[in-house]
Amino acid sequence: MKLVFVGLGKMGRSILEGVLAAEFLNPEQIGVIDRGPERTRELAALYGIAPLENGDLASAERVLIAVQPKQFPEIAERIAHPQVGYLSIMAGVSTAVLARRLGTRRVVRAMPNLAATIRKSTTALTAPKEAQEVGDLEFAVRLFKTVGDAYTLPERLFDAFTGMAASAPAYLAIVAEALADGGVKMGIPRSEALSFAADVLVATGELMRLKHPAVIKDEVASPGGTTIHGVAALEEGRVRHALVRAVEAATRRGHELGEEE
Repeated sequence: MKLVFVGLGKMGRSILEGVLAAEFLNPEQIGVIDRGPERTRELAALYGIAPLENGDLASAERVLIAVQPKQFPEIAERIAHPQVGYLSIMAGVSTAVLARRLGTRRVVRAMPNLAATIRKSTTALTAPKEAQEVGDLEFAVRLFKTVGDAYTLPERLFDAFTGMAASAPAYLAIVAEALADGGVKMGIPRSEALSFAADVLVATGELMRLKHPAVIKDEVASPGGTTIHGVAALEEGRVRHALVRAVEAATRRGHELGEEE
């Protein structure tokens, strides 16, 4: 078995669907273990993959752990096999903790975001040299590219990445909702205001691939015009400061989750 999913919630399903859609692996090369035999069989039938039990993991090439971090300590011993490579998408769980609980240094830590559900994720990856030497990290990069972009990062930056890029869809959704609320306040119907906000965020993201954010802001904000008055109101409301603090707070929580392990 090339890859076994342990846990198949929203993110796990998104990754599995990306793998299948890109034909990175065939269904017969993939297995799943979820909570209880019945649920495992249901998911396996849905995707045409193999329903497995913990004992079957010993013959797997790699295992992707897609459970909540708080569930990991109770399942780690049951899924640990020193000859298997492990990929984890559990927030805050370091490679050191993965290696200690699983009994192997063949571990890759990955952090995708919600955009994996539409194959637009920004995923960070890190791994110790043992996992790099046997190709586990290379495999993980190719796997996560089926659901978006994938980058390797030093592990010391992982909590910051989680607090920024992995959490950013929530932050930007709040920004978009607030923009729509402003439009509604000024008389734009709610459905149209939400559509406008979504379109603008997508377009601005594309512009940022070509230009620095400050350049975009300066190009839109003409002297004495409407935009610069709006920008001044944002500065008065300390929007920049609030977003920086959000990243800091989420990063600290990532540290805390790791320390709890």
